[in-house]
Amino acid sequence: ISFKYPNAKEKAIKNISFEIPSRESIGIIGPSGSGKTTIIDILLALLKPQEGMILYNDVPLSEVENNWRSQVAYLPQQVFLIDSSLKLNVALGEEDNSINKHRLNAALKQARLSELVDQLPQGVDTLIGERGVRLSGGQRQQVAFGRAMMTQPSVMLLDEPTAGVSPIVMDEIFSNILDVRNAGMAVLMVEQNAQQALNIADKGYVLVSGRNEHTGTGSELINDPEVRKKFLGG
Repeated sequence: ISFKYPNAKEKAIKNISFEIPSRESIGIIGPSGSGKTTIIDILLALLKPQEGMILYNDVPLSEVENNWRSQVAYLPQQVFLIDSSLKLNVALGEEDNSINKHRLNAALKQARLSELVDQLPQGVDTLIGERGVRLSGGQRQQVAFGRAMMTQPSVMLLDEPTAGVSPIVMDEIFSNILDVRNAGMAVLMVEQNAQQALNIADKGYVLVSGRNEHTGTGSELINDPEVRKKFLGG
């Protein structure tokens, strides 16, 4: 696919092609402005490429857009939280009395939030404050992860999931990603923390100015001298 924003001189995405198989994690790295987030927006069907086609199980995405969206969970850089309980933030959009408790508990476990729940004074009914002020940055990311798990998706898209978190929380987030991949989900993440992303990527792509400059398994890219020099700090 290729994509150009209105009034832009250059294409943001230039002849990119890849697959996202089930049970695999795809890592897309590259400098700021290389087109990583544009790819996420295209996969969310928020933007439509002017050239090329996206297929979902060999069917054009335009023909199954609603079904596709129902199968996709999206974790943005900035987590949106409401001034309510932990439970209602994880099950966002559902009424308290209609929440499936089994699904909620499974989502909390997948997001590694069970320990936090045990520490909170009212458990899942504890109020977390406006924009999750009573939670750490890492815990807010975990709530967003649990929210994604509530939808029982088959595909997860992550846009800079470790931005602004500590190394310990970063490791937890990447462990979560590996867990959902091993459970059968397809995962695509765009990440400036290139080394960590490639460490868990079954396949990686390096974008530069909208073009795919390097492709390989995560380990192949990590051990590629040119990739290491330009994108992994040597």
